[in-house]
Amino acid sequence: MRIVIAADHRGHSFKDRIMSLLTEQNHQVTDLGTNSSRPCDYPDIAFPAARAITDGQADVAILICGSGIGMTISANKVPGVRAALCHDELTAQMSRRHNDANVLCLASDVMGEELMRRIVFSWLHTEFERGGRHERRVRKIGMIERGIDPRVYDTSNDGLGNGADK
Repeated sequence: MRIVIAADHRGHSFKDRIMSLLTEQNHQVTDLGTNSSRPCDYPDIAFPAARAITDGQADVAILICGSGIGMTISANKVPGVRAALCHDELTAQMSRRHNDANVLCLASDVMGEELMRRIVFSWLHTEFERGGRHERRVRKIGMIERGIDPRVYDTSNDGLGNGADK
């Protein structure tokens, strides 16, 4: 898998260790920085990583900052990106299975390396459940990105239905 990884100054040490794990698993990893503890702005890190996804240069991205929130908000401003801040293996799995997340955001201030490794492993090894309600919902997210109200979306012709299924 082609993976972009990036972190701000608060997450850079974790980034290097996660990158080693990914390389050991034979993933093609691109490091977009930062590589020091010198303060930097997370939007400057998140944007090129998110664009690597939408430009087709990477399949997924992993972003790390102190809380994970700034990276998540910034990455989600790029149309086509579905960034998820995950704090455990369950949220990692659900973000992929139900939301087709293509960017994993991690919080270096609230989790240790072992938890990060487990989250990354779970996230990378969970696939999106195609069809049905989850695919319909991801399509509606795309509509919101284009400024279209998803409540008026007619799914009657795409076979996905628009029922109240869970």
